[in-house]
Amino acid sequence: MPTLLVGSKVGGRPNFITVAFCTAVQMKPPVLAISLSKKRYTNAGIKENGTFSVCVPSTDLLGAADYCGIYSGKEVDKSDVFEIFYGKLETAPMIKNCPICIECKLTNVIDILAEDEIFLGDVVETYTEEQYLTNGVPDLLKVKPFILSVRDKRYLSLGENIGTSWEEGKKFK
Repeated sequence: MPTLLVGSKVGGRPNFITVAFCTAVQMKPPVLAISLSKKRYTNAGIKENGTFSVCVPSTDLLGAADYCGIYSGKEVDKSDVFEIFYGKLETAPMIKNCPICIECKLTNVIDILAEDEIFLGDVVETYTEEQYLTNGVPDLLKVKPFILSVRDKRYLSLGENIGTSWEEGKKFK
């Protein structure tokens, strides 16, 4: 699963949590979903402000990203872990050093059984720099994201290109 950093302002202070449960649920208009335990400190900020960010850290931010997943904002002030910026929404803190940051407006909170909740957010803006793009599109080999292998507790980087989507299947039969 991709390792991402979700930002929210909790009690007026920027906070970040490391997440692996995040997905696009709709392309037009773009909507993201993140799943968090109801016990997470970040949830209160998302609900309080109606906004959140999803930032894609590169492999050079591995230590800081893992730190944000180990320690709760209830006990540790994570506002100084990264250089922070704000976009159009002004209440969704984003990380300047992350190659991609996505600013979201909260549209719905879905209660999942007793433990978790899913936050749905309309994508308001995506922030990146030219150095992470190829032909105007984010290039994951330039972004250098990493994934979390939950069961064996490993972070892994992306490998080589092994094919082209919507093409390889045409050669199957």
